[in-house]
Amino acid sequence: MKHAAFDIVFVGLSLSSSWGNGHATTFRSLLKGLNALGHRVLFLERDKPWYAANRDMAEPEFCELRLYDSVEELATTYRRQISAADAVIVGSYVPEGVQVIDQLLAIAPGRVGFYDIDTPVTLARLKRGDEEYLAARQIPKFSTYFSFTGGPTLDRLEGEFGAKSARPLYCSVEAEKYRHTGAEPVWDLGYLGTYSPDRQPTLERLLIEPARRLPDKRFVVAGPQYPETIDWPDNVERIDHLPPAEHADFYSRQRFTLNVTRADMIAAGWSPSVRLFEAAAVGVPIISDAWDGLSELLPEGEAILIAHGTEEVVDALCGAGAADRQRLAARAQEIVLAAHTGLARASELVDALGADVSPRLAAASGS
Repeated sequence: MKHAAFDIVFVGLSLSSSWGNGHATTFRSLLKGLNALGHRVLFLERDKPWYAANRDMAEPEFCELRLYDSVEELATTYRRQISAADAVIVGSYVPEGVQVIDQLLAIAPGRVGFYDIDTPVTLARLKRGDEEYLAARQIPKFSTYFSFTGGPTLDRLEGEFGAKSARPLYCSVEAEKYRHTGAEPVWDLGYLGTYSPDRQPTLERLLIEPARRLPDKRFVVAGPQYPETIDWPDNVERIDHLPPAEHADFYSRQRFTLNVTRADMIAAGWSPSVRLFEAAAVGVPIISDAWDGLSELLPEGEAILIAHGTEEVVDALCGAGAADRQRLAARAQEIVLAAHTGLARASELVDALGADVSPRLAAASGS
């Protein structure tokens, strides 16, 4: 459905820096899609030193990016833009998020939505009374609760937490950036992700232990914040930080790539990561841990291999030939490029917003 051009304000964790977070690449893909559809976006980001020291997109071409230093500055300096916006969308993990949301709701009542890029983590926090970036009382006030997680979690958001409307808005991939570079494979299995204590046991089981058993094969783990206490086998290469510009080449040099999911997201299911879509878009075959909804997104054995333990990874690395890998990769790539690009996701967002925004635009124009 085609909509009139919207003015949308996003308040998110980060757009300018992909260091130590998956939000930046998710927002970049979505906002590029919105720009391609003709919508105008202002992104407001809290200026933090760890992002300032690692900015890989300080001046995006597809939206206006502005930094703010405090909740007070956000509410005063950008009050006019927030008040005039057709829609305001605040993301998860925004610093002082509860106070930010209260300010946005006061400035733009009825037009504030929430984009949760961490839904299972958020709901687990709320259940134990942790309201670091979102208060339970605020959920019924959002026009729409956009969720990184689909499936039964959407029913929980509406039935248990009082969301007016909960809609899935999965992450997406920038198809024009994530293409195979033609590089020859260097590693038999690789993984890209920031260290997380709840992901580490799976990484141990599905990559580190296979590396120990297969000393003739090569492995790689890229991402920051891994403790020095981890005992990496000699055939596991470590890369501390890999900027998005190097992701496609990194995937291209793997025979298989590994997808590992956080525990809360495994429990909730229906939580595909941006890394999953990136790898598929590049055309590298994927081995993933198991969670509900994965086979509905990428059919098991047809577009992805699902491993429950070390043996299944070892079998894949030793038994899958080039033709098998190519078949898996090609089917996953076809699915992702058809339904999980930034343009596809932007269209979903605009359609969701349209039911609320379009009548107001029509009224304002007198039609």
